[in-house]
Amino acid sequence: MTTKQLSVFLENKPGQLIEFTRLLQENNVNMHAMCLADTKDFGIVRVIVDDSYKAACVLKEAGFVFSITPVLAVEIPDRPGGLVHVFEPLAAEGVNLEYTYAFTSRKEGSAYMILRVTDNEKAAEILGKNDIRLICQHELAEVFKN
Repeated sequence: MTTKQLSVFLENKPGQLIEFTRLLQENNVNMHAMCLADTKDFGIVRVIVDDSYKAACVLKEAGFVFSITPVLAVEIPDRPGGLVHVFEPLAAEGVNLEYTYAFTSRKEGSAYMILRVTDNEKAAEILGKNDIRLICQHELAEVFKN
């Protein structure tokens, strides 16, 4: 049960992020989560959107370089220690986290996290055994409608 993440490469100069976000806006693509990492020369914007196929088509047509990566989305309790409940079983089973980013929604008491791990299947199994709810692409879109 994975979610599609778009990783978009941007030149590290003023105006690149606004060009990217404006393109999504003009094509009615809604971002649910975003993470930006940069180096001296370029940045990688990782986004979860409401329609990854449409976003990919728009980005390709506009000449952006991007990739689509399967990631895990999990619901976690929005309270102190909520992340420990997610990270501890993964670490105990030797699953490496490459990166994560979190976001909240209108659902009170819950927060959400995107996990990029070395083994999605193994991580999903471990998380499921530890009562950590995985969110699929469709469910993630529903989170933002409520």
